[in-house]
Amino acid sequence: MTAEQLKEEAGQLRNTIISDRRYLHTHPGTGFDIEDTVAFVKKELTAMGYEPMECGRAGVIALAGGKKPGKVFLIRGDMDALPVKEEADVDFPSTNGKMHACGHDMHTAMMLGAARLLKMHEDEIQGTIKLMFQPAEEIFEGSQDMIKAGVLENPHVDAALMIHVMAGMPFEAGTVVVSAPGVSAPAADYFEIKVQGKGCHGSMPNTGRDPLNVAAHILIALQEIHARELAMSDQAVLTFGTMRAGTAANVIPDSVVMGGSIRTFDEETRSYIKERMIEISEGIAKSFRTEAEVTFGSGCPTLVNDKDLSVCAEKYLKELQEPGKAFSVAELNAMGGGQKSSKSAGSEDFAYVSQEVPSIMLALAAGQPEKGYIYPQHHPMVKFDEDALAGGSAVYAYTAMRWLEEHL
Repeated sequence: MTAEQLKEEAGQLRNTIISDRRYLHTHPGTGFDIEDTVAFVKKELTAMGYEPMECGRAGVIALAGGKKPGKVFLIRGDMDALPVKEEADVDFPSTNGKMHACGHDMHTAMMLGAARLLKMHEDEIQGTIKLMFQPAEEIFEGSQDMIKAGVLENPHVDAALMIHVMAGMPFEAGTVVVSAPGVSAPAADYFEIKVQGKGCHGSMPNTGRDPLNVAAHILIALQEIHARELAMSDQAVLTFGTMRAGTAANVIPDSVVMGGSIRTFDEETRSYIKERMIEISEGIAKSFRTEAEVTFGSGCPTLVNDKDLSVCAEKYLKELQEPGKAFSVAELNAMGGGQKSSKSAGSEDFAYVSQEVPSIMLALAAGQPEKGYIYPQHHPMVKFDEDALAGGSAVYAYTAMRWLEEHL
């Protein structure tokens, strides 16, 4: 198999991949509730000659190759959508109040395209390629669920790859950016703080213990962690997004519940912020004769890109892609006048995989603003350029096969 041959074969699959993507786009599900998507993926894989296996609550895995001895390379595509009502001007809109506003329908379709390419070349695979179709990425639970269910074992995975399509990138559709070694996506944690006070009439605050007042003090105080307790190099964001309390303007409520998120780029800073959030919240609440409880919900660690895999992926993609359609982060920095590009602020639960095996994250341009793709991910009007799909399938398949070939 040559890069040119694989590109040509991917091009021949273009209409099939687009058709798959449009079916997936019109049948979105969220979290682990993706029955239509799972059924479609299993049906298509079975028709190709695979034996898809369920993994965890809603994951699917399939194995390509295995006819020759070698290592195991995992490629991952996430399948879940968002609870967003679609407003995009497309001929195949979702009508169930959910939307693939992050492009996971693109990922799943590209994975199915890669599965077709790998099946064509199955006798040439120097080892095994494991296809990981993952649910619940948007709530940071699907990857961990599949890991607990054994996705990285039987056979044991030696390295892993994910691709994420990106709307609004100033590059031709299908252009690939290879992440630099190290952390490229922050850890994420969702939190909730409940302040329990004592309700009373608004005209007699002395007879109660006002939890709204306490919540306000806690909200302001927690911003001081970043301002006064972290070093300049400790990149972090602590955001409050919700505050729920009361139903009447003249009544002091019994309790307040606030919710928010934290983003951090290293585990030490992540742990420190969470520890201080608990200490500060409980301490302030106690000083006002109330109680505060801090709970942390779903989240994910930092996504770490392996140095060797980053170098390998850049080499393979420059073999596969047309000139000017594959870049490393360092090259993009140079193109921007040498300015260091910021890390992504968006978290990604493939991070759980990257904490277990050498991994790499690739960004795939799928919508230039100058061509009308002006809305960002997660927006109800976001659209993605389907011209990226066939190339994305080739990237999945070629990177996996070349890595196995070079790591016998």
